[in-house]
Amino acid sequence: MTAATPTPRIDTSKPHPARVYDWLLGGKDNYPVDQEVGEQLPTEAKDAARQNREFMHRAAAWLAGSGIDQFLDIGTGIPTRPNLHQIVQRTTPSARIVYTDNDPIVLRHAEALLISRPEGATDYVQADVREPQSIIDHARGFLDFDRPIALSLIALMHFVPDDQDPYGIVRTLVDTLPSGSYLVMSHAASDLYSELAAMVTAEYAKGGMRLGFRTRDEVARFFDGLDLVGPGLVTAPEWFKDGSAPQPEGSGIYSAVARIR
Repeated sequence: MTAATPTPRIDTSKPHPARVYDWLLGGKDNYPVDQEVGEQLPTEAKDAARQNREFMHRAAAWLAGSGIDQFLDIGTGIPTRPNLHQIVQRTTPSARIVYTDNDPIVLRHAEALLISRPEGATDYVQADVREPQSIIDHARGFLDFDRPIALSLIALMHFVPDDQDPYGIVRTLVDTLPSGSYLVMSHAASDLYSELAAMVTAEYAKGGMRLGFRTRDEVARFFDGLDLVGPGLVTAPEWFKDGSAPQPEGSGIYSAVARIR
């Protein structure tokens, strides 16, 4: 595994979504500014972080079991075991994974934690989803774009407000992938628990982080022209394919997996 860029300075004066998410998951790779945001969030935020993570595990395992052996994971976050490559390489040891995030602290941990099984490979690039072409250009040097790739956008696009062209960003990424690829996405809802969504949005805004929570119809737009895999666009605890169903629980997170035609 190689890192594409030297480690930039970590700004500990401003909170960052990846570090707040790490705090919500019980991690230690965050700073007081991130903890302050996390502590002001509703208690349900920790449940949402866990639900996101569990959805990722189930979706990645299903994709690997379905024969997908290449993954492009954008908005990776601070490594928390098991990471995506550890999930998929249980089934497909030769799988190749490109991780991407824009927080320097993620890069700092990448070499230590994103270690592939010897049969496969992982790579890491520091980049921002708002510049999708730079991510694609890097990934082309590591993944085979003539074969199916799973694009993973877990709890990411609600950090891209409407004025930053979220739909255009996802379309740019999806349009580069060959037929038979997949889009995997989870996204915070504005219409399931609207008061909680407003509280979370306000707390992140105090830390200088803009959010774009969306309704079910607005999240569904990301999948226009794609074939949703059953059970379709549902809440995170409702999405599963194999084995026992997850424990039913309320969730403000939409999740889906879709096949690219």
